[in-house]
Amino acid sequence: MKIAILDGAVLNPGDVDWGPIASLGDVSIYETTPTEAVAERTKGADVVLVNKTPLTGANLEQLDSNVRMVGVLATGYNIVDVDALAARNVPVCNVVAYGVSDVAQHAMALLLELCRHTSLHSESVKNGDWLKSKSWCYWKIPPLCLEGLTMGLIGFGSIGRRMGELAHAFGMSVLAYCRTPKDPPSYGPFAFATLEHLLCASDVVSLHCPLTKETRNIINAKTLSSMRKGAILLNTSRGPLVDEAAAAEALKSGHLRGLGTDVLAQEPPQDDNPLFSAPNTLITPHIAWATTRARQNIIDLMAENIRRWHAGTPVNVVNGVK
Repeated sequence: MKIAILDGAVLNPGDVDWGPIASLGDVSIYETTPTEAVAERTKGADVVLVNKTPLTGANLEQLDSNVRMVGVLATGYNIVDVDALAARNVPVCNVVAYGVSDVAQHAMALLLELCRHTSLHSESVKNGDWLKSKSWCYWKIPPLCLEGLTMGLIGFGSIGRRMGELAHAFGMSVLAYCRTPKDPPSYGPFAFATLEHLLCASDVVSLHCPLTKETRNIINAKTLSSMRKGAILLNTSRGPLVDEAAAAEALKSGHLRGLGTDVLAQEPPQDDNPLFSAPNTLITPHIAWATTRARQNIIDLMAENIRRWHAGTPVNVVNGVK
């Protein structure tokens, strides 16, 4: 079996082990792959694996017609035209639940920074502000305690559920909005809610849903206006879930207290991204998933995907092709 990994550098800069996949056949690993190289690098491959390299449009047209499986080394698969590959009878398999706690912890790190402003005050102390202060202690922005506040989760899959557990541990009530409310957690206070109720009742809104036609720009001028004044918005899911211009306006007006996001509509962003000039905004470069542990999990789980597909019992197929 021949396997081509088109953008291995994103997942593995050298600190995790390709061994579980390499043991399955003849593996070619490329750091990155431009469109013009897709045809050559997938020639004769049975399996093609991608992380951030799109297989849509011109890239997909260059994909060798003999490819029999495509694997996405991530959970989100919007970089792949799954319908076009289904028409070719090529299954697309993703990786799920590889970094549930990792992503939830990153979301909580963004939230805690927005509430406690630890970096701001650390830099202030290093710059001599404490020494110059007439008071024994000081704060540039009053800190905010999470206990007693309400966390609203849009999306209640594995990461959303883990985020709810962390919020509960900090003493927060939890609301969750999802397509199929089921299996409520044992902790409380907790309730499933409509999107409308969640937005108006939450002090923190955290996004954990996939990017679909229905969820694109789910946070927009209208939904932002229905949120509580002073609420905080978190996004560790997909950038296009948020209308960034509308969010920037809500931050500038003070309607939103803060925004913590690990994802943007365009990645990497251009210099004119409206969030760059918005106050109380934290942006990290899509790294919530990127712990060493999580990245090794991705490799291990994709190896199992390939084994199962090769044995005729495929799993984690996202486009219905068996």
